[in-house]
Amino acid sequence: MENYSLFFVSMVTCLVSFASTTSGIATFYTKYDQGKMIVTVGDALWDNGTVCGKMFTMTCTIPRNPIPHQCTGKSLTIKIVDYCPGCPSTIDLSREAFTIITNPVASIINVDYKQYA
Repeated sequence: MENYSLFFVSMVTCLVSFASTTSGIATFYTKYDQGKMIVTVGDALWDNGTVCGKMFTMTCTIPRNPIPHQCTGKSLTIKIVDYCPGCPSTIDLSREAFTIITNPVASIINVDYKQYA
């Protein structure tokens, strides 16, 4: 009986982990000098710099333009390196990072993200 209880607790923990993503908007930029798999974030995520240097996992959920089938279905783990004051998106990815989760033609997408443990 003890093994079943441990299994159940483990499964609930996994489900809570998957359910704890946050929705946001992602775009991409092309001028940077701190590596290729990087991100800047806007006011909604910055929190006075507490997220700088943190790793996040994200997935494209749907493009925000009428072009169909833009999301690749892949997830991406990225490091937040800077603040983007006044950015209209939650997350501004390097073009290389953006291309992993969507076709750059999408230019702006909805994403689900969570801090990487």
